[in-house]
Amino acid sequence: MNPYPLKFKPIYKELIWGGHKLRNMFGKDFPADKKIGESWELADLPNDKSIIINGELAGKTISEVLQKYPEEITGKKSYKPPFGLLIKFIDAAEVLSVQVHPDEQAVKKLKTGNPKTECWYIIDADKDACIYKGLKPGTTKEQFKQSIKDGKCEELLNRVPVKAGQCHFLPAGTVHAIGAGILLAEIQLPSDTTFRVFDWNRLQNGKPRQLHIEQAFESIHFDQNADELGVTTAGRLVDCEFFKIDKITAQAEATNRISKGIMKVIIIIKGSGGISSKNSQPVDFAKGQTILLPADFEGEIAFDNNTEYLQTTL
Repeated sequence: MNPYPLKFKPIYKELIWGGHKLRNMFGKDFPADKKIGESWELADLPNDKSIIINGELAGKTISEVLQKYPEEITGKKSYKPPFGLLIKFIDAAEVLSVQVHPDEQAVKKLKTGNPKTECWYIIDADKDACIYKGLKPGTTKEQFKQSIKDGKCEELLNRVPVKAGQCHFLPAGTVHAIGAGILLAEIQLPSDTTFRVFDWNRLQNGKPRQLHIEQAFESIHFDQNADELGVTTAGRLVDCEFFKIDKITAQAEATNRISKGIMKVIIIIKGSGGISSKNSQPVDFAKGQTILLPADFEGEIAFDNNTEYLQTTL
């Protein structure tokens, strides 16, 4: 293949807590009456596989391309699908459920699902918006279980005010919830395994949503070190065993060189521009888009106006 920047068709998820910021702020193309909570920008899960929408590979899924061109895309000849990241935009018009994702040890014990470490980059937040991140120090299993029964588990969660530009790291095993009025980019392992422990006594179609108390309590890290739950705002945002994330800002009319050798995924938070090379057609980009730069691609990225983007490597 002749490597070039790959763009993908978003996969929209209509959810009880979703809103309209993805449409209003990023121009996502879905009906105005739909409450879209998530736009999956790059996914390679069994039932959700991103489709390429530009260039010679248009119409193929990320999984198909990885199977045929593993080294050209990832830099590793032996790389096998699924793709190692799941990237989403999340629009929380209402608070999400309190939940947890398992780590590898919990997955083995439960014999179900896939591990999931993630991070949230806050793109937009209403005044007084917050997230819930981890349990208050000293919280025991018994205390937390009783608080769920009493419908008061919020009292044992760390409530963290948020604002645009923050990145919050959430290793597997962290109890968490996204508060209302937040638009964020989520970068995570390729897993949709979620164990819900509390849903704010909310009803869907007249019934409470299913909880997963037993699985959740096998997954929660009750002895979690608070230092794991860092907040960053510039430069290297995340550096964990699964992925690295850098926040990059560029001025209008500037250019950056793209070197080959390492696959990169860029998420455009604001701004616009184009990516070009000697061997492929130019590819433009705008806010709200996610682009995969294959390991074999080299070229130049030019910025039409002041731009901010996240660059992720495996």
